[in-house]
Amino acid sequence: MTSSIMLPGVRRGTIPVMAAACSVMVGNIYVCQPLLAQIAESFGVPERTSSLVAVATQIGYAFGILLVVPLADMAQPARLVRWLLGLTALGLAAAALAPNIPLLLVASLCFAPVTVVAQVLIPLATSLALPENRGRIIGALSTGLVLGILLSRTISGIVAQSAGSWRASYALAAALTVALFFILPRFMPARRRDLLTTRYRDLLASLPALLRHRPLLLSMGMNFFAFGAFSAFWSTLAFHLGTPPFGLGPAAAGLFGLWGAPGALLAPMAGRLSDRWGSAPVNVLALSVAAVSFLVAGTWGAGSVAGLVVAVNLLDFGIQSGQVANQTRIFGLGAEIRGRLNTLYMTASFVGGALGALAGGLAWTAAGWTGVCWLGGGVIGISALLLLIGTVAGRR
Repeated sequence: MTSSIMLPGVRRGTIPVMAAACSVMVGNIYVCQPLLAQIAESFGVPERTSSLVAVATQIGYAFGILLVVPLADMAQPARLVRWLLGLTALGLAAAALAPNIPLLLVASLCFAPVTVVAQVLIPLATSLALPENRGRIIGALSTGLVLGILLSRTISGIVAQSAGSWRASYALAAALTVALFFILPRFMPARRRDLLTTRYRDLLASLPALLRHRPLLLSMGMNFFAFGAFSAFWSTLAFHLGTPPFGLGPAAAGLFGLWGAPGALLAPMAGRLSDRWGSAPVNVLALSVAAVSFLVAGTWGAGSVAGLVVAVNLLDFGIQSGQVANQTRIFGLGAEIRGRLNTLYMTASFVGGALGALAGGLAWTAAGWTGVCWLGGGVIGISALLLLIGTVAGRR
């Protein structure tokens, strides 16, 4: 990210540091996914029970977006992120020490709401550049976010298998969050004092009125389903890889995050395309690629590692590109409400993710990997239908 697109006075390196913070913090939500089979074995519970850990983190994250992210429109950024980072580190440490599955679920529900730093940083970052470069900024931070989602699985799986315990992955996540506690606040811009007068309850009370914006509703609806499909895929991939003909453990499951990284690295391109052509064409491209990913996963990827690698890259590119297009669309509605716009958008996304993880577990139990792929492809189709309806309605 070159300094030429940033506004004067922005500290050099701010966007790369924010992107790295997005990676670490959102990765905390996905640390558990390659560990679910190991967690089930550790506590002697069925896989469907251990999959509730993924559901709990998604639900907790959704509550955090709804209740914490609005503070981005009123609080001093440095102070806010310090509190969030400190509380997240404590919650991750509690998860690492959990003696049973109920307490692990409680710990997950506690740290997930405060690990929403990425959703605070993305709308904040858009105010540091010129409007015509908004898509590029979102693309840069979203690349960090998605790489965090993917690489957290890789690192988590490798650490857990090397240490012989899933607890080591949570301990590492806590340590990285502590490191951010000392680094990230130094790059936070100060908010003008006249913008700090809004009361928290007034921020929350203003959220329903924002739903009158049709672009926001369209973006929320599309990503609710698209992210649900994404979550269904990743919350069951470890189970699929543990069956014949694969027979792979958590480290191999985590490596799929690394193998899927090239798809995520194309996110800046989606931002530039959104700046140039608008969001809708990028959404069409993104959903088409995501649909193809489930077709590949359910056919070639049913018994082939290579097929799953291709499917993962297609899915990551599709979901990430759609995310960039959607946020470029909604952040154009007003600079002073971007935190709350992101609150509503990401709440819908992660509620969809939680339901997708739950539905993915049920589909796996009922019909195995084929059922998961049919579920994901069908849900992507619903998202495409919403885009069609929204586009037609917007032309009237």
